[in-house]
Amino acid sequence: MKRIQLFVVCLLIFGMVQVKAKNVFLGGDQRVIQFWLTAPSEGIHFQKQTIDYQFGSVASAAKVIAVEEGEKFQNMDGFGNCLTDGSALLLARMSQPARAALLKELFAWDEGNIGISYLRISLGASDLSEKCYSYNDLPAGDSDFELKKFSLDPNRKELIPVLKEILRINPEIKIMASPWSAPTWMKTNNNFKGGSLRPECFEVYASYFVRYIQAMKAEGIDIDAITVQNEPLHPGNTPSMYMTAEDQALFVKKNLGPAFVAAGIKTKIIVYDHNADKIIYPLTILRDPEAAKFVDGSAFHLYGGKIEDLSAVHNEFPGKHLYFTEQWIGSPANFPGDLAWHVKTLIIGATRNWCRNVLEWNLAADPKNDPHTVGGCDRCLGTITLDGDMVTRNPAYYILAHAAKFVRPGAVRIASNVPENLPNVAFKNKDGRIVLIVLNESQEQKKFSISFGGKQFLAELGKGSVATFVW
Repeated sequence: MKRIQLFVVCLLIFGMVQVKAKNVFLGGDQRVIQFWLTAPSEGIHFQKQTIDYQFGSVASAAKVIAVEEGEKFQNMDGFGNCLTDGSALLLARMSQPARAALLKELFAWDEGNIGISYLRISLGASDLSEKCYSYNDLPAGDSDFELKKFSLDPNRKELIPVLKEILRINPEIKIMASPWSAPTWMKTNNNFKGGSLRPECFEVYASYFVRYIQAMKAEGIDIDAITVQNEPLHPGNTPSMYMTAEDQALFVKKNLGPAFVAAGIKTKIIVYDHNADKIIYPLTILRDPEAAKFVDGSAFHLYGGKIEDLSAVHNEFPGKHLYFTEQWIGSPANFPGDLAWHVKTLIIGATRNWCRNVLEWNLAADPKNDPHTVGGCDRCLGTITLDGDMVTRNPAYYILAHAAKFVRPGAVRIASNVPENLPNVAFKNKDGRIVLIVLNESQEQKKFSISFGGKQFLAELGKGSVATFVW
């Protein structure tokens, strides 16, 4: 008896057709593929689709995205945000039920939640704090080389309680801390803005990092990694501190690294934390073997340079990790443009260039883009906007959702080719699930096949749309 072939045509209609799939099933691996869609032109914002695909044997479309789980790259630490002091302040001011519901939506990853798995916080104030502060502020002219007046008190009212709520939802979330400035008495200009670390304060500043990590640990908050200085080549922010690559290498090898070893601290030390146009900065440090032995890797922003430049750092030092730690979205948002640029350049581009995480900038701001310091960023749009208990989800929310919910910590990036106008990236989770994130960056519908394990299915994405496929 001849084998009967079953032909199935799956159409999804959202006013205009956004995604289509056609399969021919001939036995073997018929994994069910779920997918989530964001289609700005159709007003579709990260919606799970009602029809599940299955892999089969089918005539290929002209464009094929071939996912190959046998070729593996970096492991992933997660996707997330910077939980600024301003974010924590606005969250703390919400009613307890509203805040609990929102934090669950952001940090849990079951149905209906988006699964943020990595946070960056400021070690002291950032420009999105209400005011500048450190954990060892003193009157002008005073110093405290024994750090007797060190205190986490500036964070006890809002940041620490909010972090503890998040940790109750996801105890495994990774937390990175970055300083915008040393205490002013340690600086050449005795000011939060600009200046450099005084040479005689290198040792006490290393002790300041140790005290911070130990104090947060005592609060039940593990700091997985620190960057040595946020944007060390930008002394014009409020707060900020200028630090050359040579000084950062000296600080790491003579002070910070040995201080961590002496205190038994396992927190990762990550250098640079600035734009991709100056990769010579981290390379200078990594080329110093005395400094490099203490360094886990390098961190990057993309307010200058190209994301592809990060691979040059990996290629020279493949044993050192790369991190993408900040990118803002300016207010007012341009949803189609922001979605396409951030998905292509960061979610796809940063990970295809070896980054273990991708962090959007501010988690939350109010409708006026407050709070911030005097001179701090007044156009930094939050991933969410909070007006009391009212929540508005902005472009970064959907950008992160397409990755954070599905690419869980410990996942590994795997190979996939990139057809014209279909940038994409693929991952394999520890539980075996495969995740493929695809952007149609063209101005027209695109048909393509997705192949895996010798089988495939046909799909069609509308212009500017993003899809996450999971199987």
